Amino acid sequence: MGIKMIKLSALYFVLGVGLGMFMSISHDFALKPVHAHVNLLGWTALTLAGILYYLFPAAESSMLGKIHFWLHNIGLPVMMAALAAFTYGYEKAEPLIGIGATITSVGILLFAVNVWKNVKAGAKD
Repeated sequence: MGIKMIKLSALYFVLGVGLGMFMSISHDFALKPVHAHVNLLGWTALTLAGILYYLFPAAESSMLGKIHFWLHNIGLPVMMAALAAFTYGYEKAEPLIGIGATITSVGILLFAVNVWKNVKAGAKD
């Protein structure tokens, strides 16, 4: 799962950079919050989680790790798509921002619990 996270994080990185390029070229910076969240929660957080999961197999193979993976990668796209839609005037998307943020946050909380529970010195073979 660690390697999957790192590969997915590369997709988020491409999306974040592409969004940054779009904003720069168009001089429309309305999507700055989406850009920041995609880069921080998609690229950076998933890269770091993927590396930790790779280095600590007990955390990677745990149910907490599996649930974190899915919640993070379901919640973040929902939150980002809804935030983009809301930013451009689609007010009905607002509840989806909160739903996606909650799903992502629960995943991150489970990641933290997983780290405390399963990341131990000398764990990598």
